Amino acid sequence: MEIRVNIRQLQFLVALSQEKHFARAAAVCNISQPTLSSRIRQLEEELGVPIVERDKRYIGLTVEGTRVLEWAKRILADCEFLEQELSELKGGLSGRLTMGVIPSALPVVSLLTSPFCETHPGVKITVLSRTSVQIERQLHNFEIEIGVTYVDNEPLKHVKTLPLYQENYVLVTSTQGPLAGRETVSWEEVSRIPLCLLTSDMQNRRIVDDAFRQVNCEVAPQVEANSITGLYSHVRFGHWSSVLPQTYGTMVGLGDNLEAIPITAPLMSHSVGLIASDRDPPSPLASAMMAATAKLDLTDLLSSL
Repeated sequence: MEIRVNIRQLQFLVALSQEKHFARAAAVCNISQPTLSSRIRQLEEELGVPIVERDKRYIGLTVEGTRVLEWAKRILADCEFLEQELSELKGGLSGRLTMGVIPSALPVVSLLTSPFCETHPGVKITVLSRTSVQIERQLHNFEIEIGVTYVDNEPLKHVKTLPLYQENYVLVTSTQGPLAGRETVSWEEVSRIPLCLLTSDMQNRRIVDDAFRQVNCEVAPQVEANSITGLYSHVRFGHWSSVLPQTYGTMVGLGDNLEAIPITAPLMSHSVGLIASDRDPPSPLASAMMAATAKLDLTDLLSSL
């Protein structure tokens, strides 16, 4: 059986799976809704299987459609990687590198992207704030090329890793707070003051909760946020304190009315690193970012700031 499928049909299918709506998918693809529906039907006829469950609206993909979608994403990724390789052969990498970054590492990511862009001026970079779970899933679904996440706390599958630095934790609190002026504080002491923390879907929050459990403490923060900026705002203008990575204060600064106190007993530390899909052929842009970052000493860079 000879299958004749073109790249645009696969792009339409991926857009439909992401938008879950024919009109929105058509708008994303800059075509009319009837055209998109017609091209999806042509794809079904060419492959000889139903791909989309239809009623008066989009319901979802069939079992066969889910498998076709997986192959579509692989094929489109390979096409993109081919374009990247050819651009490198013609005189320099070009294209767009999409990075998924855990919120706690967002202040640090410019230390990676700045030297990379100097070496590869033809590459554009998109940085997206994502949870560790989203980063791993989106890598496997070819929605991002590279991630910055924890590499030693929860199992990672089918990825290449490059450790960058150790994330240590500090109590960020008012200079007028009950623990102000201390050289260090314990997790047990931190558990007794009003806290705002990241939401429970964040791996950083799971790390913090585990630290409290190790000293037989449970915390129920009054305020939760899915960004460190949200936490910082509540600490600065409210009566809460928070547990943040030490790198946040180093890269962003805290202002005059806040201080960062290292949390010990126990001393918690986790490795943050780059991850990329362990597939062949690899993404040329992801490989270039891995190679450029391997030349950096982030621990030394952070300590010098």
